[in-house]
Amino acid sequence: MRNFDYHRPADMSAAIDAARAEGAEILAGGTLMVDLMKIGVREPDALVDITGLADLEGHDIGMDRIRFGALARMADVADDQTLKTAAPVLTESLWKAASPQLRQAARLGGNILQQTRCPYFRDTAYSQCNKRAPGSGCAALDGGKTNLHAILGGSDDCVAMYPGDWAQALIAFDAEVHTQGPGGTRTISFADLHVMPGDTPQIETILEPGEIVKHITVPVIPALKASHYLKARDRESYAFASASAAVGLEMEGETVRDVRIGLGGVAAVPWRARQAEEHLKGKSLTEETARETGRIAFADASPLEGSEYKIKLGADVVAGALMTAHARSQGGE
Repeated sequence: MRNFDYHRPADMSAAIDAARAEGAEILAGGTLMVDLMKIGVREPDALVDITGLADLEGHDIGMDRIRFGALARMADVADDQTLKTAAPVLTESLWKAASPQLRQAARLGGNILQQTRCPYFRDTAYSQCNKRAPGSGCAALDGGKTNLHAILGGSDDCVAMYPGDWAQALIAFDAEVHTQGPGGTRTISFADLHVMPGDTPQIETILEPGEIVKHITVPVIPALKASHYLKARDRESYAFASASAAVGLEMEGETVRDVRIGLGGVAAVPWRARQAEEHLKGKSLTEETARETGRIAFADASPLEGSEYKIKLGADVVAGALMTAHARSQGGE
């Protein structure tokens, strides 16, 4: 790790001024930034520690919207009993994302902006990584192992997978990200926050230099209460997803009135399976329709050699999550 300057601004204006400087990076919980600095992937000239900005802390559950401060701790939100009842998908996706130690340190704003765990991105011994070194190539596409890579949303320049869990719930339930930067404040649909890799995989979000996430909001809708996050992984203890699904249902009798499906562990960015949602709306939810919905969610998948297993696994995860959400809509699990 090379030397860097450290700033701990007292207010948002000072934080924005410091963060907009070339080579500056924002530090919150530090659970990923410090890790990447230690292994030489990130080498900022300065770190801007925003943990002193109290206005960015906490979360609250309103009648119409749930608001999460960018500095809210993962643990505080995951353990909120009221939120577990009102929106289980939002707590389950955090609880299953990391160890208790990491959940105590990690903040929600950093969580949604986390970078890929692609081994070729994280290991600087590999010179070919378009995300880390634009124009250098992609070791995964050049004969590397691809079992941990995206089968949805990848490109000829990058097939790195977005690793987060909570983001799948946010994209499924129309979350918004509220920011402040040199140009003032703005509200961004979570679905627009992350950028597909295309031929510029080094550009991961639409955030501008100096723009800081202030809070995240999720609208309260009936499907939130009957929701579930199901995660398949190599080991039960806090591994990254091989495939996951954040789902929610609103039933009208035996008919699906509304359904939300976010996919994790399989895509280059947080992914919403809108085609699968439209297929299920207006139908009865059975094992058969749930499995068909899962298959449709992966109809456009483009696996590489080694990642084909994610198609069937992902479809099964979607079906399983839907059946659990259905049971919850009926007053069950």
